[in-house]
Amino acid sequence: MKKVLEKRDDIAFLVMLYPLPMHKDAYKKTKSVICEKSLSLLDDAFGKKSLPEPTCETTAIDDNINLAKKLGITGTPAIILSNGSLIPGYKDADSLISLIDKAK
Repeated sequence: MKKVLEKRDDIAFLVMLYPLPMHKDAYKKTKSVICEKSLSLLDDAFGKKSLPEPTCETTAIDDNINLAKKLGITGTPAIILSNGSLIPGYKDADSLISLIDKAK
């Protein structure tokens, strides 16, 4: 996403955290990111750094998990384009830009 944003200022992402059960402490880490509303904590989580304990009570992560189930999303990353297409898995920046442009 960062590489896409470096290339294009007309593209935005809505990041919805979806912790997979196979990743140790993913649920707690995503809750910490949500509570602090922190992109730097999100970077730290992806960098496998330790995160502080969650500082709030929120259902946001459970809501995201339920939405993912409803949409049939079983892994990450999962990208939903503006036309509703679901793109599972990693895409390099140029491929993702192409998909975004085609969805318009």
